[in-house]
Amino acid sequence: MTYAHATAGNGFASSSTAETAQRLRRVQRLAWLLDAAFRVPGTRFRLGVDAIVGLLPVGGSVIMGMVSLYIVWEAWRMRLPTSVLGRMVANIVLETVVDTVPVAGDLFDAAFKANLRNVALMEQALGLRP
Repeated sequence: MTYAHATAGNGFASSSTAETAQRLRRVQRLAWLLDAAFRVPGTRFRLGVDAIVGLLPVGGSVIMGMVSLYIVWEAWRMRLPTSVLGRMVANIVLETVVDTVPVAGDLFDAAFKANLRNVALMEQALGLRP
């Protein structure tokens, strides 16, 4: 099934299917950069810029939380349901708050991957994921 077929008639696209597809690709790339851009040598574990910048005490977590809100903003522009937007914000708040705890929060941040979770929620709402 093509993206155009999957989103036709669902009411979520803001102005066009092409624009929605472009926005989705943009947030997919951003989420990958934030959560999975680098592989830990000798393992299959991946982490991203979010986990690295999150190592900065408190400020890093807040900055990355704000960057993560861009994905929610794009979801809002795509007119996704409020329930999806709420879950996305909850993921970001959870990750940001827990990440303020030294060491344990950084490990949680690297494993939780709120941005990739949020993109999966977007794809599910658009009918691209079961």
